[in-house]
Amino acid sequence: MIGPLLAVAQMTFREAVRDRVLYLLFAFALLLMALSRVLALLTVGSESRIVADTGLAAIAIFGVLTGVFLGVSLLGREIERRTAHTVLARPISRWGFVTGKYLGLLLTLVVNAAAMSAAFVGLLMWRGDPVRPVLPALWLTLVELAVVTALALFYSAVSTSALVALLFTLATYVAGHLVWSLPLLVERLTGSGARLVVWAVYYALPHLDRFNVRAEAVHGDAVPIALIAWQTAYGVGWSILLVLGAGRAFARRDLT
Repeated sequence: MIGPLLAVAQMTFREAVRDRVLYLLFAFALLLMALSRVLALLTVGSESRIVADTGLAAIAIFGVLTGVFLGVSLLGREIERRTAHTVLARPISRWGFVTGKYLGLLLTLVVNAAAMSAAFVGLLMWRGDPVRPVLPALWLTLVELAVVTALALFYSAVSTSALVALLFTLATYVAGHLVWSLPLLVERLTGSGARLVVWAVYYALPHLDRFNVRAEAVHGDAVPIALIAWQTAYGVGWSILLVLGAGRAFARRDLT
């Protein structure tokens, strides 16, 4: 079982690195980081903070876009090309197929994020800015990418339309960063039914805002190790849950 699963992951990684979208987004991210010094000169504020904030934001945004655009069409493209039928004819279950696709795409994002992070750290070192404060932000950004990729894969397994999967993934991503405001909304609601619905949404959505520690990194504030460990476990838990859900949905899907 492990051998075929790793073979699917390797195949997915090879296909992803040949995708032009990956290189296009990667080039835009590097260009934005290169222009961060120009932005710093044109903006009022600390130059080092603006460079750090721009670099971290570029890695997060373009990493998410890469995961979303590659993930939402991952399973649908395999079905259209009928390569899924060929792979599933081998001794591998649909659950293993979905897991292998996720691991391959995740490896692609890790390599992509690592390259952007290396360029960003190199820029900070060249400028003489501190590097240690941004490391927790880089790590939690990677954890967030793992969750977002699992989200894209889940909607790709549930929906037969890549466009629908894209819209739902982006909507969940935005909602996951705004979910912190739902308790404030509950305080203003009067009906018990409406409160119950809001609380249900609050607990049903992944709290992606928890992975955003860019403000602490930009201002040089230390992020507790316990917090990093807890948020990492939280992200891993959500990723596993979503991949299991994607596997269940794909197992029930008609591939004909």
